[in-house]
Amino acid sequence: MSGLSRLYNMFRVTDLRNKIFFTIFIIAVFRVGSYVPVPYVDFNSILELKKGTATGAIGFLDLFSGGALTGAAVFALGIMPYITSSIIMQLLGVVIPKLEEWQNEGQTGQKKITQWTRYLTVALALMQSTALVFVLKSGKGGLLGQSYTELPSGTVLIHNFTAFKAGLIILTWTAGTALVMWLGELITQRGIGNGMSLLIFTSIVSRLPFQFGAVWTEAGRLQFIVILIIAVGMILGIVAVESGQRRIPVQFAKRVVGRRMYGGQSTYIPLKVNQSGVIPVIFASSLLSFPAILATVLPWDGAKTWINSNLVGSGTLSWFYIAAYALLILFFSYFYTAIAFNPAQQADIIRKQGGFIPGIRPGPPTERYLAKVLNRITLPGALFLMVIALLPMMVLKFWNITQFPFGGTSILITVGVMLETMKQIDSQLMMRNYEGFLS
Repeated sequence: MSGLSRLYNMFRVTDLRNKIFFTIFIIAVFRVGSYVPVPYVDFNSILELKKGTATGAIGFLDLFSGGALTGAAVFALGIMPYITSSIIMQLLGVVIPKLEEWQNEGQTGQKKITQWTRYLTVALALMQSTALVFVLKSGKGGLLGQSYTELPSGTVLIHNFTAFKAGLIILTWTAGTALVMWLGELITQRGIGNGMSLLIFTSIVSRLPFQFGAVWTEAGRLQFIVILIIAVGMILGIVAVESGQRRIPVQFAKRVVGRRMYGGQSTYIPLKVNQSGVIPVIFASSLLSFPAILATVLPWDGAKTWINSNLVGSGTLSWFYIAAYALLILFFSYFYTAIAFNPAQQADIIRKQGGFIPGIRPGPPTERYLAKVLNRITLPGALFLMVIALLPMMVLKFWNITQFPFGGTSILITVGVMLETMKQIDSQLMMRNYEGFLS
């Protein structure tokens, strides 16, 4: 009854109830756009393509679009252009002084970075839409679900192809990406928060019934049960690691200002074992999708063949993709942690507030200590992400199963987003003296 009472409390608070209903409405709009096809596309041929399941980097793009990519829907590109542009802006923030200056300006600088991220999102969506249109024009479905050889000869996805039709489809896909970006921001501002993450969560969950059914059909009952047991174990492991923290104690010296005494209390800095969350997995998969998109417009047949064999794939994932995926997860775990937590800045804040870590001198020694602890706990967190993301891939490759290739990534993202969403709801309930889900 405790869980039901907490669920009831969510809808007792008028403001929170309105936010939940608004979020559900936005998600419904997003799902409708994932099924509406763009104009001038042969819908019957698209349905034939959807019978296959894309793997590799393209499978990840289709996963994040909720199947809209293989359906050539209005929201075919999904949220991936926005994620990619966010990656680029964060990478550029390390090398471009102006962006670094904006990052240090607080909310004002963040607004400028967000605006330029939007511009870059539209530019990336325009390029990716153009590449996809040429794929549709060629009648080759490898990018949209099946290998080239599985399509009937003479298959045409766009009849009577003209520049006007191509331009209209490109414009529709680009506008769809901008609309998805706006919907995510609406959920963040007026809904329960984590707008972009919730849209990704919705896309992944919408594909789970189809993917589980595909595994059941291809693998059989025994292997399906083993995969379910692995999935449950992964969920338990994700919840345990996501809740794990290394608490750095901080004490504040007593000081007298006028007639009042300040300080003297003790607190701690919570450093999560997985400080970067699901971001490294998303970043790594997004980066691996670039060559797959470029393969559609490259003039070199050798490069196209290599990319299609090692990154796109028409069957099980290649060992090259798995190895590159693991290395990128490791790299982005350290990279994003370094961006999210700055030991020098944190040490300076502690010093200015009159605090110190017991046994550590303020200033540079505190900075070195925080950096040392952070590096030590980032490694097991990164290795955990690699195991979660790669374990299902290895199992499916060992059994030669071509369906459901992103079990680890799907579970990692869905569980991570659900935990963050529950924390958001908990904070709203606790503000009004209600007990939350995680209390």
